[in-house]
Amino acid sequence: MPTILLLIASNFFMTIAWYWHLKGGMARPLMTVILISWAIAFVEYCLAVPANRIGYAQGWSGGQLKIAQEVIALAVFGLFMVLVLKEPLGWRHAGAFACLIGAAAFMFAGK
Repeated sequence: MPTILLLIASNFFMTIAWYWHLKGGMARPLMTVILISWAIAFVEYCLAVPANRIGYAQGWSGGQLKIAQEVIALAVFGLFMVLVLKEPLGWRHAGAFACLIGAAAFMFAGK
């Protein structure tokens, strides 16, 4: 459970680091946006690295950690897209999420 919680928190920060400037930050100079994003991404790394170490120590494979991260990233981004960017979710988003859930099922099958 600590792995999942840390991955959720890290993806929250990474989504903000990558996309915050699309809403209200487009007028800022690119170098300023990059430096702010790096600062936010530092927090993401402080959460993602322990998440992966803990998960690996608990028996998760590298592939399982990556697939779990991708599923979480898509879910976090979906929320960000709707709540912050005010973009609607569509059938393509649901299909992509279903494919990632399928990938996760394959990675964790038999575990």
